[in-house]
Amino acid sequence: MSSAVLFDAPGPKTVARHRIYTLLAALGLLGVLAFVVWKLYSEDQLTYAKWEPFITPRYLNALLEGLLTTLQMAFTAVLGAVVVGVLLGVGKLSEHGWVRWPSWAVVEFFRAVPVLLLMIFVFYSYGISRGDSGAYWSVVIALMLYNGAVLAEIFRAGVLAVPKGQAEAAYAIGMRKTQVMQIVLLPQAVKIMLPAIISQCVVALKDTSLGYAVAAPGLTIVGTRIYTSFQNQVPTVIVIAAMYIAVNFLLTLLATYLQHRLVGEKSPLDVTNVANMQGGANTGGAI
Repeated sequence: MSSAVLFDAPGPKTVARHRIYTLLAALGLLGVLAFVVWKLYSEDQLTYAKWEPFITPRYLNALLEGLLTTLQMAFTAVLGAVVVGVLLGVGKLSEHGWVRWPSWAVVEFFRAVPVLLLMIFVFYSYGISRGDSGAYWSVVIALMLYNGAVLAEIFRAGVLAVPKGQAEAAYAIGMRKTQVMQIVLLPQAVKIMLPAIISQCVVALKDTSLGYAVAAPGLTIVGTRIYTSFQNQVPTVIVIAAMYIAVNFLLTLLATYLQHRLVGEKSPLDVTNVANMQGGANTGGAI
C-alpha cells in the first residue's frame, strides 16, 4: 500500500534555505556550549581539585556501587510494576463492574500522585524505622505503584490494539475468555507494548534519583556525599547526569532493537505488521 504524500519535495532554493537554517542552528548550539564552558571556567568549576574525586578509586567505586544499586532499585520496581500493570490492565478490561471500577480508581489515583510525595509517604509510614533498607524499599514501592498504574494503561491499550478478528476466531473455536486473554491477546499485545514498556523502564530509572529525599542508597545520595565533602556541586551533577544518560541511552537502543526484532514496524503503536505476521487481521490463522 502506497503512503500518502503530505508535502511536495523541496526545491533547490528551499534545500539551500534549510541548509542555512541548519548551519545557523549548529553555530548557535556551539555558541551556547562555548558560553557554558567559559562560565564554568570563570567560576573555577573546571579546576583539577573539583574533578579529582571522579578519578580517585575510592569515590569512583562508590559511584559505580551507587549506579548498581540504582539499577537494582529500578529493575525490582519495574518487575513489580509489570505484575501490578497486568492485573490492573486486565481488571480495567473486565466486564464485571465490581472489578473494572476499583481497577480504574486505583490506576487513576496512582497516576495522579507525584512520585516524590509517594516515596515520602511510604518512607514515613513504613521505612523510617528500617534505615537504608526502609529507604530502599520506599523508593521501590513508590515506583512500582506509579509505574504499575502507567503500565496498566499500556497493557489495556495493547490488548485493544490487537485486531478483533483474533479474539472472535478464538471464541469461535470454543475458548473461554481467560484462555483468549492468556493464549491469544496477551502474547500479541506484548509485542506491541514492548517498546513502551522499556521506555517506562527509562522513566523508572530516572525517577530513582528522587530517592535522595528519603536518603535511599543510590547514585544521587553518593553524589550528595561527594559534593558535600568537596564543594563541587556542578562537576558532580555533570558526572551523575552523564551516567544516567549513558544507561538510558543503552535502554533506548535495547527498546529499538527489540521493537524491530520482535515486531518489525518502525512505530511502537503501529499494529498493521503484527496483524500481517499473525496471518491477517480478520482470520483465525494465528490461533
